[in-house]
Amino acid sequence: MNDETNRTTEPTATSSAAASAAPASRVRRVLLTALPVGLVLAVVGGAAGYTNATVGTAERKVTTTVWDKDHAPAGKDPAGNPSRGRHDTELSQHLLPVPKGYRLGPDIGEHGNDNEISGAKAAAAVKETGRGLAGKDRRKLAELVDRLRIQGLAQRSYTSEDNNLVANIQIVKMGDRSAVRESFTERKALLDSFGVLRKGPRIEGHKNAVCYRLPKGDKNTLDGVVCFAYEGEISVSFEAQGSKPFSPSGAGDLLKDQLDHITSPGEYI
Repeated sequence: MNDETNRTTEPTATSSAAASAAPASRVRRVLLTALPVGLVLAVVGGAAGYTNATVGTAERKVTTTVWDKDHAPAGKDPAGNPSRGRHDTELSQHLLPVPKGYRLGPDIGEHGNDNEISGAKAAAAVKETGRGLAGKDRRKLAELVDRLRIQGLAQRSYTSEDNNLVANIQIVKMGDRSAVRESFTERKALLDSFGVLRKGPRIEGHKNAVCYRLPKGDKNTLDGVVCFAYEGEISVSFEAQGSKPFSPSGAGDLLKDQLDHITSPGEYI
């Protein structure tokens, strides 16, 4: 009887462990694919409409954030030329200054075209991505976000001087380097699973970077790339869209400049 009892309880214990692991895995995937916040949305839901609206706006009107010394936060002044972007905080100094041939681009959502979000606000935004989860899973997600120790999120948009390209760069700094690596791996697996994205440009000198090109459309469809990368504790998301003929290598060069800037923080390009 004892042997028979053991044979029936062992599968039950195994099933219980598998059941408890499944929600944790699901919550972790929601978390890691949500970092940085929102940049996968152009690929997941309606990239063509998004890029048409973005580049179309850039051609007509581009909002430029100008540094106002009378309302400046405490800390270092930004670059001498405010059109190149702010760098008054440690995190914003890691964002690529607007290079030659570009200007600050259109607003990124409600936060403007050159902004930084505190770690607390960025963490709250990530937690909001779990709104559709069950209560228990949402609590698990919140716990994982807290353990990541998100220290801040900064983002900047760029428009080429000829109005043919709009790019957004978003960086997130976390206190857990392993989470940065896992986020990169999870997001790469997610985009690989779509099966419709084309291979994007290779970023020379940066093995922890991957790019995808949007699906091929007709002559009226905008082209673009979406990329993910990381350097140390900083996770980078990059997206660029433009009218045809679109240059993936040109967009890749912009991302390379960004990653080079992170690895050489003492240089202000």
